Amino acid sequence: MDPTLQQQHFLSLPRPDALEGPQGGAPDTSTLAAHDFDVDTRTGFMPPQQPLLRLPLEWNVWENVLDAAMRGRLQLGGKEGLTEEERRASEEWREGVRNMPLLPTTPLKSSELLLRRAHLVLAWLLHFYIHTLPPSHPPHIPAPLTLPLLRVSRALRLPPVITYSDDVLYNWRFTSTTPLADGYGNPTLPTVGNIDAKETFTGTRDEAEFYLTSARMELRGTDALEVMRGIMDEVFVGDAIALSRVTSYLCELASIIHDLGEMLMRVKEVCSPQVFYDEIRPWFRGEDSSAGRWVFEGLESDETLERPRELSGASAGQSALVHALDVFLGVDKYSHGPSGSSSSTASSSTSATAEQPRSSFLKRMQEYMPRHHRAFLNHLANSPRPLREYVLANSSSATSDAPSEESKDSGAELLQAYNAAVQALKVFRDKHMIIVALYIVGPARRAAAAKAATSAFVPPAAPSATPTLSDATPTASTPSGGTSTHGTETHGKETQNVETRGEARSEAEEEGKEVLKGTGGTDLVRFLKSVRDQTRGALITLPEA
Repeated sequence: MDPTLQQQHFLSLPRPDALEGPQGGAPDTSTLAAHDFDVDTRTGFMPPQQPLLRLPLEWNVWENVLDAAMRGRLQLGGKEGLTEEERRASEEWREGVRNMPLLPTTPLKSSELLLRRAHLVLAWLLHFYIHTLPPSHPPHIPAPLTLPLLRVSRALRLPPVITYSDDVLYNWRFTSTTPLADGYGNPTLPTVGNIDAKETFTGTRDEAEFYLTSARMELRGTDALEVMRGIMDEVFVGDAIALSRVTSYLCELASIIHDLGEMLMRVKEVCSPQVFYDEIRPWFRGEDSSAGRWVFEGLESDETLERPRELSGASAGQSALVHALDVFLGVDKYSHGPSGSSSSTASSSTSATAEQPRSSFLKRMQEYMPRHHRAFLNHLANSPRPLREYVLANSSSATSDAPSEESKDSGAELLQAYNAAVQALKVFRDKHMIIVALYIVGPARRAAAAKAATSAFVPPAAPSATPTLSDATPTASTPSGGTSTHGTETHGKETQNVETRGEARSEAEEEGKEVLKGTGGTDLVRFLKSVRDQTRGALITLPEA
């Protein structure tokens, strides 16, 4: 039997805009058709074509104001040692935002690509505006920014805040040496080696590489989606040959998940943990991680708009890729279920009360995904033939009374392959906790220690030199587009101290005793531990025959 999908399978259908782009003057329906989940067989959740780099002239004011923010290297309002010149530059820029004309958004609705770019630009303006304010200032967002941002967000069904798609999925361009088409006129597709980040808050190469790490993982994840597609097809067929193919596919899926973990760990080579914690991460914070409530001005002029609620910052939890792996493997639904089919010791490690916040958080993070990716996850979750049930049924039959040797072997191999994929996902989350320990927990602990030491120290009349946080970790930030000198040598000392997996994981788990919020607004370490434990709990153990 031909293992390829039928021509009309939803994952086999080409995107209408893949070759031609949106039709001039006509609505862009590239992601509006019922069969299209905006998942490309060649690039996954990443768009196959370069995102729109700039809005048309009608909205040039927004683009120019964003250019000015990045060109001026605006600084965080809470930055230690902020100079009067930096403070004045930020206020002058914010005054420019307040004086922007109120631009129309209705014409943007003619194209999904226009809406995406508009959301990116306006959300970045919002975060520049909020986070350059002094911490003591209540954040009031002026109407020329509030109204178009809320209207564009409503059209896209996205929150009016920076999301993962604004930082990663639609924030890239081809490198300057990449041709836009091959010798036959076929458009160039994004790969792990031919893209660069377009917008950054800090102008550092660290920030660009931080976004690119996620983008490259998304592109590698395309193979995982292809494998999932093949498995769904074979589960539908359901014969002995299909079972063998599912087993092979699951082994391949485990290998891909392993690669994703290795790609995640390589972020250490290109992004300084201290630069990330001090200079990059604060820009992502949403309202739920801020000291004061964000006040959106101008809502009284448009009664159709509602005040936004629960605005979380950009987070890797908003990537549909890992959610898809969770849903496909059944980790999200079965690992703590009452059936007892999961590993009981792992399942008991997370209580039902802890599971509720985790589920609600992950569901909330899906609201920050492009709506078509949410639809894809919903489609995956409602499959009439869930993979986990298929594995349980075929593995259980192998342990039933008088199974054939062939059936027994194939069932055992299927179970082993499924557990290998789940274990690979658990190891991926172990690595995620290591990165969290290195990039967030460690710097937060050092910052708290430095603050405590400073408050306990009574300086003499002449100011003494107090080590700053940047002294704790050597960094080598360079402007975006320049050559970064920090690599494994730059972070060598810190990596030796933190990289050991057991030590880093222990540090993260120890920090779980304190509340450390992620940019998504969660109790970060406690949440990650519950996710990891749930993944481990999804391993299937069958009773002895």
